Amino acid sequence: MQAEVVTIGTELLLGQIVDTNAAYISQLMADVGVSVLYRANVGDNAERAAQVLSDALSRADIVITTGGLGPTVDDVTRDAVARAVGKPLVLHAELLAQIETMFSRWGRKMSPSNQVQAMVPEGCTPVPNPVGTAPGFIVERGGHVMISLPGVPSEMTYLMDHAVMPFLRDRFGLRGIIKLRTLRVSGMGESVLGERIADLMAESNPTVGTMAHTGQVDVRVAAKADSTAEADALIAGMETRVRERLGDFIFGVDKDTLEGVAIKKLQAGNATIAVLETNTGGSIAHRLTGAVGGLAAVRGGWVVTSEETADRLCGLSGMPLVSADAALLAAGWVRRAAGATWGIAILGTLGADEHLYGRNTGECWITMVGPRTVAPEKFPYGGVTPQSRQWIANRALDIIRRNA
Repeated sequence: MQAEVVTIGTELLLGQIVDTNAAYISQLMADVGVSVLYRANVGDNAERAAQVLSDALSRADIVITTGGLGPTVDDVTRDAVARAVGKPLVLHAELLAQIETMFSRWGRKMSPSNQVQAMVPEGCTPVPNPVGTAPGFIVERGGHVMISLPGVPSEMTYLMDHAVMPFLRDRFGLRGIIKLRTLRVSGMGESVLGERIADLMAESNPTVGTMAHTGQVDVRVAAKADSTAEADALIAGMETRVRERLGDFIFGVDKDTLEGVAIKKLQAGNATIAVLETNTGGSIAHRLTGAVGGLAAVRGGWVVTSEETADRLCGLSGMPLVSADAALLAAGWVRRAAGATWGIAILGTLGADEHLYGRNTGECWITMVGPRTVAPEKFPYGGVTPQSRQWIANRALDIIRRNA
């Protein structure tokens, strides 16, 4: 069984956005034993898109398209598919009603231009979209199947998971199910992590893979089985083995976030926290207060961008702002000022040029003061670049979840 993925949109060719949709679809296809032999991007031109889709149908059993299903004139997928399969576009009354219902639920009046989103190739199987306004559709030609989905990643993934994969399993007799579990890791780099679980990553079922993010690594465990119970058992066994290798570097699973886990840890101890940060610009307090229960657990947050201000607040008495001693003073001061159980200080170098040409030249000190003192820890990142801020914020949140 062979498949092809075609993503439609000029913004992809201009490099304005990165095509993550094709990668997600390819992973799902591989999980059920379908080989993706080609992936293509084509711009918002109906004629060129129709030619690409016609070529894809001639060589693949399954063609999946994303993008180009919106209500504007540059959304050409409907027309391109109709040309490729030789079918006229017709208005689908049920899809139109569903789109109108979605707008009504949002408290908005549907624009007349949205009606075009209910135009689909004659004889197709519609794919209603309960999480957006762009429905998809499925057409067949000569035993080959073309599935068109919206380009918004959240809508595409929902429809792939809840509509497309069940359809493909039934249509082509694809057996089994695939279940995934993601273990979230902080405080360990991808290379070290990879060395610890290298032999597990070589196994075939369940499969184990890693995905690196700034200051965090995800370990994905995927099991293929004939039943949910069998898949769950396979995943549970592999998860136990991964946890034996990585220990408490694993902070959560699936949709868990560092800030969410940190807040839960504070709540479990009936504790509160206050934050003083420099180069992270309030991002740590923002993430904590955005988590469920965060507004109650965070007593306050301060952003300090000069030694003069820090001296006036915390009494540095001439010591460098970015230092272990200053971090201890700042953490103690912010704890007292907010009346919190814990105070955490994140003191990093402030220069915009602290991260040049891939080489970091700054530093950051982080410590917590509360029922006990967490020894100040130095990290080799500073400055105000998005990468530095996210890396430092993840380190700080990890320190909270480990020590609160």
